[in-house]
Amino acid sequence: MVTAFGVLAGAALAGAAPAGAVPAGRRIAPGVTYRQFDVAAAAGPAHAHLLTVDLGDPHVRVDLLYPGAVAARATVSRMADSAGAVAGVNGDFFNITETQHPGVEATGASVGPAIADGHVLKAAVPDGQRFGPTLPQGTNTQDVFGVGTDGRARLDRLSLAGTVTTPEGRLTLKGLNQYALPENSVGAFTSRWGSASRERAVCGTDTRRSAPCSTDTYEVQVRDGRVVSAADTPGSGSIPAGTTVLLGREEGARRLRKLGVGDAVTVTHTLVAASSGVPYAFAVGGFPVLRDGTALSGLDDGTSAVRTVVGFKDGGRQMLILALDGAAAYRTGMTVAEEAATMCSLGASDAFNLDGGGSTELVTRNAGARAVTVRNHPSGGAERPVANGIGVFSDR
Repeated sequence: MVTAFGVLAGAALAGAAPAGAVPAGRRIAPGVTYRQFDVAAAAGPAHAHLLTVDLGDPHVRVDLLYPGAVAARATVSRMADSAGAVAGVNGDFFNITETQHPGVEATGASVGPAIADGHVLKAAVPDGQRFGPTLPQGTNTQDVFGVGTDGRARLDRLSLAGTVTTPEGRLTLKGLNQYALPENSVGAFTSRWGSASRERAVCGTDTRRSAPCSTDTYEVQVRDGRVVSAADTPGSGSIPAGTTVLLGREEGARRLRKLGVGDAVTVTHTLVAASSGVPYAFAVGGFPVLRDGTALSGLDDGTSAVRTVVGFKDGGRQMLILALDGAAAYRTGMTVAEEAATMCSLGASDAFNLDGGGSTELVTRNAGARAVTVRNHPSGGAERPVANGIGVFSDR
């Protein structure tokens, strides 16, 4: 099939290879190759676009692509071009709609933790508040795919560790720049959040995303270690650098109401890795499908869809980024179980599922080109703005 959809949001779109074709890998940059090939799947042939990244190459690195704020969306091509990436792919699932909460703004913020250039952007929402397919047994929204400062890829789990110290005592921080806070908790929002309303953060419950929004809320703004304002409802608008907004719901709101303007407040927060002692240069949310060469138990083997998956081999020194094509001939895609099997067949020891469907998009930049080209056909016929992605960078 040689059909191309034309130009999408300013990014050129390459035509898919003929069905059955398995072209040799083409070098995008030193240590980065791209190829495409067909994969037999239960619902029909799927067409895969694959980037192989040599993380051992000193001229190559990967990092999180994002629009400059947690609560914002942009196309993969725009994020890749803005960051100067030679290749990129979409990332985590995100808060795409709020039809269940009329009048509440969808924030566009991602589900899981996020680290960019070594800096913590956000923590994970409660499991019941996530978007995306059912999680495999034993996984949760804190699961991440990341690359450490040692340049090796790994799967891990990042949990929030934070405190709010007040004249009334110390509170445990339960949220950081996330679109949904746990019940009875206090969460923090910083300048990294962006300008979107914080109202969504108090909607739903820990087990039901569609549950009504809480009416028992309170927020305070802290600047230079002092409370400078307070409100009964969540606010919106950009948060200045050096300012932290603390938002509480239910019991968390009750605790925050004890604070008055001028009170001294100290807020600390970081993400703690469950297994790696190496700091993360970047991390993105999703869920694992393959560990140590074995597919996780209970992976969905009945629902086929266009999918995005990343993985690694050779002890994390080689990274694989695979995105399926969404053209009509291939749109049935794969099941999650087939996705894991495909990554295993490519030599991956570990693999991690990212957002799929209309979000799946893989881009590369040809030598000498000023902008990337969209390599797969997005299943919606055009690029979808997404919360974040993975960028591949080369200094050559």
